[in-house]
Amino acid sequence: MDTIVETLEDSKVRLEVTVPADEFEPAIDAAFKKLAREVRLPGFRPGKAPRKLLEARMGTEVARQQALQDGLPEFYVQAVTEHDLDVIDAPQIEITAGQDDGDVAFTAVVEVRPQVRLAGYDALRVELPYQAVDDAAVDRQIDSMRDRSAELVDSDRPLAEGDYATIDIRGSIENDEGELEEADGLVASEFLYHVGSASVVDELDEQLRGTKTGDTLEFAAALPERFGDRAGQEVRFQVVIQSTQEKVLPELTDEWAGENSEFDSVDELRADLRNRMELMGKLQGQMALRDKVVEAAAALVPIAAPETLVNQEAQRRLQDLAQRLSGQGLSIEQYLAVTGTEPQAFLDQIKAGAEGAVLADLAIRAVVAQEAIEATDDELDREIVRMAEQAGEKVDKARRQLDKNGYLPALRADIARGKALQFLVDHAEVVDESGAVVDLALPDEVGAATVPATDEDTDEDAAE
Repeated sequence: MDTIVETLEDSKVRLEVTVPADEFEPAIDAAFKKLAREVRLPGFRPGKAPRKLLEARMGTEVARQQALQDGLPEFYVQAVTEHDLDVIDAPQIEITAGQDDGDVAFTAVVEVRPQVRLAGYDALRVELPYQAVDDAAVDRQIDSMRDRSAELVDSDRPLAEGDYATIDIRGSIENDEGELEEADGLVASEFLYHVGSASVVDELDEQLRGTKTGDTLEFAAALPERFGDRAGQEVRFQVVIQSTQEKVLPELTDEWAGENSEFDSVDELRADLRNRMELMGKLQGQMALRDKVVEAAAALVPIAAPETLVNQEAQRRLQDLAQRLSGQGLSIEQYLAVTGTEPQAFLDQIKAGAEGAVLADLAIRAVVAQEAIEATDDELDREIVRMAEQAGEKVDKARRQLDKNGYLPALRADIARGKALQFLVDHAEVVDESGAVVDLALPDEVGAATVPATDEDTDEDAAE
């Protein structure tokens, strides 16, 4: 089989493929076998009629057309593989010779992934909203620890944000007859309420501020959205303040530090907190840095994101979202209704994200090519071990399965792209919002998995 490759505009190539008659003959033979299964001839079971009899009965034209239909895609794939073309769309194939007999020739015009060159990728400058840990941040962390062992004490001063009030609360709604009746879930006695929590209605917090024990409040408010079907319903409230309390934190002493931590003094506790917060801040900064670096590299791509790749990525994202929502019993339409998102705005957002992802991928591939980055055999072995452990399979079995399915080259490419991303991170200049250089390097003896989360970290941050 002979193949000529011609580069066209818009990241397309034209393949001119010629298949000698003798190489095409197996495709014709396979076509006759296929026809034998579909045609019933007296004295022969389906699929058992000999080729000569089929040729005599049907002629060769039908089988040749079937061979062209079934065989050309295989010859096309051979040509693509031979020239290592990274095709990203279905080809447009046109038969130019051999429709009746002899050598078969065809052309295939197909879009390929563009290969770009980047300038300046080895000196990216990225800005992170990074803040060094100061005394105030450590004080907030210590106050958070003290808050867990705080006491509520009776107070004579007017209620303020953060105080507590023991109240009798009665919410009433007007029924169809115009009479007031108790509102379900909005009637309670001796209810300890945290001022500023907005756990009932915002108006309750507003009314409580500045009041004292013995005061009575009456006001009306509409129920917020968290009340579901009752949202917007107007409720009349009557609130009697039985008592008021304020939170008193324990005194910050070495004795308190010893009882509430593994350290014997406040100074030791402060030093440990500062160290852990600095480590956590750097870890979070490193995670944010990777995203920022990818964005900066994508901005260097000198071409627009190919529409074919953008559409494919957008479709993948939609399918992924639909699958995740399906697990929660929702459709995309229901999701849009719940979130109040307009369909067109949603699609625009999906497409914008897809464009960014495509440009980022092109940028990373460019770095792989320009820096001649490859995955070593050891790196491939380690990745297979990791994948096998994650899947709970034996390493040899996982390798055989990957090899059988032809995934090892793709796995090597993934590893190479990961190394390219690390190259970008290692060579980037990181600055904060003021332009000062930020050092995100961790001490050699510290691993990411050994850094504990502080009280200010969310569960999601700790999980990541």
